[in-house]
Amino acid sequence: MSDTLTQAAETLNAKMDGGFDGSAKFEITGMGSIVLDQNGARVGDDDADVTMTADAETFQAIIEGELNPTAAFMSGKLTIDGDMGTAMKLASAMA
Repeated sequence: MSDTLTQAAETLNAKMDGGFDGSAKFEITGMGSIVLDQNGARVGDDDADVTMTADAETFQAIIEGELNPTAAFMSGKLTIDGDMGTAMKLASAMA
């Protein structure tokens, strides 16, 4: 398990306000996946309502608040597969 993924999961847990009731997976290209649900964020590859894929640099910028997830999606840096409504709820919960 990558220390980078573990640290990213910890960062996401600190950011989340507890208002996310769906399930989402961040796939970081070449590194692995982080799953987020009502229990928080953890390194894993579970099935989720929505899967968002980005490279490590884009993912880092999103979780640090330097890049808006919607802007990343619109520019092609972030791809979304699954329930777009869940993706939007996650973006709101991370704000």
